Amino acid sequence: MKVTVRREAAGHYSIYVAKKDLEARIVSAEQPAIWGGRVELDNGWTLEMPALAADTRLPITVEARRLGEG
Repeated sequence: MKVTVRREAAGHYSIYVAKKDLEARIVSAEQPAIWGGRVELDNGWTLEMPALAADTRLPITVEARRLGEG
C-alpha cells in the first residue's frame, strides 16, 4: 500500500494512508531510521518499510507492506 511518511515537529514520524484516510504515528521501529524494517503504528498496524537511505528527504510517498495488527 502507498503511504506518505513525514517527520513531525517533535522528531517523531507519522504515516498517512490515503486509501484508508488514516494518519498514525510510528511508535516503534526495527531500524533507527525506520527504513528497511518493520514499524508499529499507534493504531496497532505493523508495516514493512522499504530499504531507503537514512537521509531520505521527507515527506515521501513509498510502497509499504501491511503485516498485521497487534
